[in-house]
Amino acid sequence: MNSIKFKFMKTTRLLRCTLGAAFLAAISLVGCESLDIYSIDAPSDLQSKIDSIAAAKANQNTGDTTYLTIATSIVGAEDNSAAWWTSFSDYFTIPTNKLMHLEFVNHGSGANNWNNWNLCLATAERDAEGYSEYFVLRSDAFGWGNGDYDGAMITQNYPDTDGDGDIWNDFRTTMQGAYVTLEVDHSATGNAFVTATAVGTNGTTLVETYQQPVSATDDILAFLICDGSYFEMKKAYLIPSKVTVVEDVNPVSITVAGTPAFVELGDENFWGDATATVTFADGSSEQVDSTDLSFTVIPEMTTLGSKTVAVAYSKTKQGAYCQAVSTIYTLEVTNPVNSLEVTTPPIITTYYFFNSDSIIFNTTGIVVTATYSDGSTAVMDKESLEFGKIPAVEGSQSVVISYVGATKTVTTTCPLTLIKGIAQVGNTDFSSAWWTAFSDEYSVASGTSVTITMYCYSDNLANWHSPCTILRKADLTENAVVRMDNFGWGSGYGTATLTSDWNWDTFTSNISGSKVEITVTNNGDNTADILYNVTYANGETHFQKYAGITVDSADLNCALVTEVSYLVIVE
Repeated sequence: MNSIKFKFMKTTRLLRCTLGAAFLAAISLVGCESLDIYSIDAPSDLQSKIDSIAAAKANQNTGDTTYLTIATSIVGAEDNSAAWWTSFSDYFTIPTNKLMHLEFVNHGSGANNWNNWNLCLATAERDAEGYSEYFVLRSDAFGWGNGDYDGAMITQNYPDTDGDGDIWNDFRTTMQGAYVTLEVDHSATGNAFVTATAVGTNGTTLVETYQQPVSATDDILAFLICDGSYFEMKKAYLIPSKVTVVEDVNPVSITVAGTPAFVELGDENFWGDATATVTFADGSSEQVDSTDLSFTVIPEMTTLGSKTVAVAYSKTKQGAYCQAVSTIYTLEVTNPVNSLEVTTPPIITTYYFFNSDSIIFNTTGIVVTATYSDGSTAVMDKESLEFGKIPAVEGSQSVVISYVGATKTVTTTCPLTLIKGIAQVGNTDFSSAWWTAFSDEYSVASGTSVTITMYCYSDNLANWHSPCTILRKADLTENAVVRMDNFGWGSGYGTATLTSDWNWDTFTSNISGSKVEITVTNNGDNTADILYNVTYANGETHFQKYAGITVDSADLNCALVTEVSYLVIVE
């Protein structure tokens, strides 16, 4: 700070007082995080100098450091009752070439790994036009996001401090009251680099990192989300990015999917609609364009029999040429197909429907056999076939199955039965996003139960693409939301006891076509139970139960919600 020159005063005592006031004012300005409105009795030039210091401090900018205002110092209810996606921190804007440094104290219920901090990076504020999430990163090394999200890029050093073989009980303990430093580096290279360091009150330090492509030019917004947790916000500021160049990495492997098992004689397309995925040395993977592939072994397609194809990729992650990685696959060149026959029906032959939209056909279990021009027969690979949609009309229907050959298209049909339900939740094309598709409200009086029977149709790509049950009051105040896959949240969820008998290896692949009976019981003592009785399309049965959810027995409703799936209610 420049020295401050004072005019001599007529009395030494007045000079001492003035100097003392200046010294104390300067010290207080340097040491405070925020400034209050104040006035002092001092010469005009001193007051002017202090005013300029106050103005500079108010701007919160010290060279390369720009301090960000924290308007919400306590994020979430301090009893850890905040349900998922209900309590948020301030938005923190991170321009390109800047690193956001955030410090806060983390508190959680301790019930689940995810009852701690959660970070979202997005393009805009949640309700703004054009809002889109780059990713959501949880403190327990889990996340999700857009097409660039890659969970393999998450790293963590979480230790097994008590030596019992389970890191997560130690993680939950360390996170209670942990001081968290979160850095998000918005590099001009078009990537975001996240480093989260949590120092527990037990002295344990946990470090989690993640990186993902984001806009290289547009601002990105960061915010924290509570989930049975709350945060004491301490500090936020921007400094220059630490990443000006991203180190390039070589590919280490390549895999292919969807390659044709059979190709008809005369058809030279041995790749078809296949895809190739390359894994790089940093652990990331991405699907690569077929134009960037080279075929180092090209099959001879003018004769019948088994053929081998070798596929290679020779670019680094940033597109520079390098030593290639390769893999092989095989296919069969066959005679032309004369006819098709469904020799084994699919596992689902009866569909329940309500809306008028055509229905996506589930091919699980179906076997289609081809008869070739020489009279031979063979089972057709499903990737070589095209399956139509099912008309939403009650009664006997069929779906068209086609094979597009080199010279002609051959078709057959698969017979089905359609039964109309009484209501539907979710879009028939699996396009319903989370928290957009709801059933009617069902009132559950004290001491009674309500059972809702439905058939669930899903893309079978994630556990949560299945029914969820909401417990809430008539005014929509939520008590809990519980999923079919042993997961839930909400103010009343913390008292629940969970039991189930799922085989998690097959849960996701068996969702579609399942008959689901959901029973909600109002116990009359301000608790409620929810039971899922599930019968897969293959006849296998399982259950999921939540007992002792805290509710208001005098005011209890339930409703259904689903995501990337739809429910046809039949009773």
